Amino acid sequence: MPILSTKNISKRFDGVHAVNSLSISFEAGKITSIVGPNGSGKSTLINTLTGIHPIDSGEMIILDSTHLSKIRAHQIPFYGMTRTFQDVKLFEQMLVLDNVLVVLTERSIWKSLFEKHNAFHLEKAEEVLKKVGLWEKRNELAKNLSYGQRKLLEIARILAMVHSGVGDIEIIFFDEPFAGLFPEMIKVVVSVLKELRTQGKAVILVEHNMDLIRELSDHLYVLDSGELLAEGKPNEVLEKRDVIEAYLGE
Repeated sequence: MPILSTKNISKRFDGVHAVNSLSISFEAGKITSIVGPNGSGKSTLINTLTGIHPIDSGEMIILDSTHLSKIRAHQIPFYGMTRTFQDVKLFEQMLVLDNVLVVLTERSIWKSLFEKHNAFHLEKAEEVLKKVGLWEKRNELAKNLSYGQRKLLEIARILAMVHSGVGDIEIIFFDEPFAGLFPEMIKVVVSVLKELRTQGKAVILVEHNMDLIRELSDHLYVLDSGELLAEGKPNEVLEKRDVIEAYLGE
């Protein structure tokens, strides 16, 4: 049974359909990737499903029971979802460690800044920062990190949220997490995505690197002009002539 699905979901900008009556689904314990040429609607779809853009028509269905025709960004953890962004979202003036500690509490951001974090919080923060290779940077300001390190910190925050016991995160959207990363950083992110899949999470990946898509994806959707062009196993889908023409420009 899908953990998340869309039914005829659409998003328009100035009358133009960025996503047009799209019905797709995502399963727990699988990495589902979404690819397509620039302007195909990939990021618009993710932004619509996570409340950045309002849904114009259609609905999203969570666990085959919760039907939503609208959702706001601050509500998505309540529905078991979280995400990364192409433009990394961090607390720039806070330490790397504090960026992780903030998401390890149910309290408000400002209250969490002044609380004395317990051993559980500190242990989890150390665990996720070591996993992404940022433990040695824990006392630096987030704004001073390199572009790749900033992406890794955002992923560390995702891991902290998933493993904190705060809420019940089951669906994670990754919007181009590999863009601009060095090879060693890419290996770290690949490992994280595979681990989340092993833990039974639904991982939804938007990515341009076809080698990574082939390596990671259990199921693949190809969008073109906001509509579904093809779906299935990555190696099969990426060999289809219409996909090659639309995505690879041949």
